Amino acid sequence: MGSGDNDVLSVTRREAKSGRVSYSNPVVLHDTSKRRVTLVPFYIRRSSGTELAVKLITHRKVPSPPTWILMEEKSLSLDEQASRALLKGLKQHLAVAESGDDGSYILIRVSEGTAQIGKHDPKAVAGALAKVLSRRDIMEHIGETELSEELIKAFRGAIHLKEMRSAVSQLRQYLESGEDDEQMYLRWCEHHTWAFGNAYVMRDEVRNISPTDQLDILLPTVISRYRDIIELKRPSMKVLIYDDAHRNYYFSADVSRAIGQCHRYLDVLHEVASQGLRDHPQVVAYHPRATIVIGRSEGWEDSQLRALHGLNRRLAGIAVMTYDQMLAQGERLLEFLSSKPETEASDEYEAIADDEIPF
Repeated sequence: MGSGDNDVLSVTRREAKSGRVSYSNPVVLHDTSKRRVTLVPFYIRRSSGTELAVKLITHRKVPSPPTWILMEEKSLSLDEQASRALLKGLKQHLAVAESGDDGSYILIRVSEGTAQIGKHDPKAVAGALAKVLSRRDIMEHIGETELSEELIKAFRGAIHLKEMRSAVSQLRQYLESGEDDEQMYLRWCEHHTWAFGNAYVMRDEVRNISPTDQLDILLPTVISRYRDIIELKRPSMKVLIYDDAHRNYYFSADVSRAIGQCHRYLDVLHEVASQGLRDHPQVVAYHPRATIVIGRSEGWEDSQLRALHGLNRRLAGIAVMTYDQMLAQGERLLEFLSSKPETEASDEYEAIADDEIPF
């Protein structure tokens, strides 16, 4: 709300006679001696929740001594999508109107709307600015201007750390909320491959390595550019089972199936891509490795962590890790980079030794 608005407003929602919708008091948008324009909010119940719709009504004022009466002239109904588009358009163009001059503008979105930078919290503005500067074409232009190398490094380092902090926080929220959608975690990993360690660069778009084999993620290593595999399963799947008779842990059926699946992928990938994948000769996989992300390890005892470590050491070319370990790995990498000056963060990311990564 602007400075002229009340800090506290009362809104009453009533059920309409039909019983299918509710409505609130009309909001007067325009009022003259001849006409009045009002906005009436409607709340429509759906199985997925409540939608907001609005109706814009124009009234003509007719004299009826000793007062006036309102006669409806015409109206326009907007569903929720149209109402949100109207709100967004008004916010955007009000920001331009406040500048007072003609020209071209870049609107920086801050939280729910757009407005002049000076009216917002500096931290929020800095975050919005970082999003703009994270665009490759803008950073390339900055690189061509007469800015110091230190400033350019500061931009890149700050942007990269901000993206990493946001990503780690998002992954933590997924896990804490009990999210179990494998595709959601796949999208997260596709955008944040650094969570698997600094040995990897950006993922390949290629996923089909044969007519019947589609990988989750194919990652090229930094040094050799040979490809490795990431296979994701659901966080709800069990990882280890304890054998009371022999007093040891062993992999669950879900993990065993994933290992068998990866063995096939590794064989096929090595066979078809050792000299470069057909139609994608740049994709080379020579004795690839696979990482399986499955289940949770939050609250595990030391004996369980030790068992997983031991079982991994005895696997050839395949490693099993939990989603909590992937989160911890991302947090460890972020902690390492955050301890460096932001001007060094971008360069340091490429220079971290493999043994700095905890898993």
